[in-house]
Amino acid sequence: MERNEKRIRYPLPDVIRGTVLINAIAYHGIWDLVYLFGMDWEWYTTRGAYWWQQAICWTFILLSGFCWSMGRRRLRRGVTVFGAGLLVMAVTLIFMPQDRVLFGVLTLIGSGMLLWIPLEKGLVHVSTPAGLAGSVLLFLLTRNVADGYLGFEGWNLWPLPEDWYANLFTTYLGLPGDTFYSTDYFGLFPWLFLFGAGYFLYRLLAEKKKLSVLGRPHFAPLEFVGRHSLGIYLLHQPVLYGILTLLLG
Repeated sequence: MERNEKRIRYPLPDVIRGTVLINAIAYHGIWDLVYLFGMDWEWYTTRGAYWWQQAICWTFILLSGFCWSMGRRRLRRGVTVFGAGLLVMAVTLIFMPQDRVLFGVLTLIGSGMLLWIPLEKGLVHVSTPAGLAGSVLLFLLTRNVADGYLGFEGWNLWPLPEDWYANLFTTYLGLPGDTFYSTDYFGLFPWLFLFGAGYFLYRLLAEKKKLSVLGRPHFAPLEFVGRHSLGIYLLHQPVLYGILTLLLG
């Protein structure tokens, strides 16, 4: 892959990221209404709402892995995103301990960005189709590790040893203890495999010389949101809470 290829700012990833972020803001707005303002909204507990939430986080994480190869200053960017996750953790622990965020999605994405710097040295020797297929299969196999099983969603295939779920470090890995609680939790496993699937998907497009598909469509508002996603993500909950307080308080 040519070095200058990595520096192109393709619009499609920004459009997708902006679209997903708007969905995340809408989802969190409903969460605020239900859990902070006491609105009785039965739909929010349905499978439809669950899969909406899953589609948002899956796309964020997959896209983060996809865009890793296109980014510059990977160390600085990874530290920034990981630091933003720590900031969210600290603020919620101090001001909203009952709704705290421990090891949330920003911590996961920042960790993936940083871990991929050394991991890529070995992954460059893995064939792209094998890497993509392996990442997807490992994600599906480990989707339920936080619940104590290998398996995917409703299929628990194999129980894991209880003593693996021991402390904050195992929780960071994706193996939370019985007393752990977080309103937004993404351990390294299984989600690092989804990040890896995005990484290999980008490689597949690059090797097939299909990166031109990322050049359309242009839609300035969504591209703007996508380009500034980290700042908007950090601000959206305080802004939502303030607006809902003014309207309903």
